[in-house]
Amino acid sequence: MQACAALGCKNADMEWSDLRVALALAQAGSVAGAARALGVDATTVQRRLDALEADLGARLFERSRRGWQPSEAGHAVIAAAQRMADQADAIERRVMGRDKELVGPLRVTTAFVVMEHLLPQPLAAFARAFPGIEVEVVENAFLVDLSRRAAGSVGDGVGGRKEADVALRMSSQVAEHLVGRPLGLTQCRVYARRGVPGLPQQVMPLTELVADAPWVAFERDTLTRVYDRWMQERLARARVRVRGDLFNAAAAMLATGIGVGVLPTFMEPRHPELVAVSDPIPELAVPLWILTHPDLRGTARVRAFMSDVGDAIAQQLADAGDPVAPA
Repeated sequence: MQACAALGCKNADMEWSDLRVALALAQAGSVAGAARALGVDATTVQRRLDALEADLGARLFERSRRGWQPSEAGHAVIAAAQRMADQADAIERRVMGRDKELVGPLRVTTAFVVMEHLLPQPLAAFARAFPGIEVEVVENAFLVDLSRRAAGSVGDGVGGRKEADVALRMSSQVAEHLVGRPLGLTQCRVYARRGVPGLPQQVMPLTELVADAPWVAFERDTLTRVYDRWMQERLARARVRVRGDLFNAAAAMLATGIGVGVLPTFMEPRHPELVAVSDPIPELAVPLWILTHPDLRGTARVRAFMSDVGDAIAQQLADAGDPVAPA
């Protein structure tokens, strides 16, 4: 093993699973966290680490108040382990990319608001059309690196598990190494509960809404999304009554009549109790993308999902009046 020789191993047959333990421990910062990531118990992690340190003749980690920190030798081992993990990922992606059967698992990651309002019907139709494909949907508000796999244990029989095969993301920017297409341009407007005294009931200038209406807003200190940054800037002096972290939470609060707030227009069909009181907000127009890794786009089940489900969601956005985004 070239990596083993470069690290000065005493045992040329050093287990790759031991290196994965070191990689998982570096990523998690604790034995318990590494054990969870690997799907084993903490005793196994400690035993594998002890074996690896004995084989290399060096201490790889030091315990501190911040958790398990790699030593100088540990950094070298972790870098080598990461390179090996990346090579294993690339091999698996190429093999999966040649998979031409419309059977097997397919993991999709998306935000909860997309799962609840745009994905159910297209996903149900896909499941009926391709009964041999098992789709697993993972809620995740952040774009994952589809080329990475979470650390896993080979020797203990628990392999690494990819984060996702396909991502559906509302984002103005996507990673350059991913491939896919924009399905449509999602729009946002301000909404209020119908018939509530003291709340606007028709479209008004945004400046008046900010100055006069009570608001349901997002968390004060979160700046991850374009919506968070917009609210930080535009609602700095507004009368905010309630804050939350998700569009679904905002919609639930708006339904109580406590104030006005921003929602994507594709949520309207599920919330007839709300009325739009602003025009679409240009700064909050964001494309919805369907994405995968280049090595997986030839996989039959990935290709079928991206085509069928992507087309169905694009049609939903078009029917809602959200125009298709330019490619």
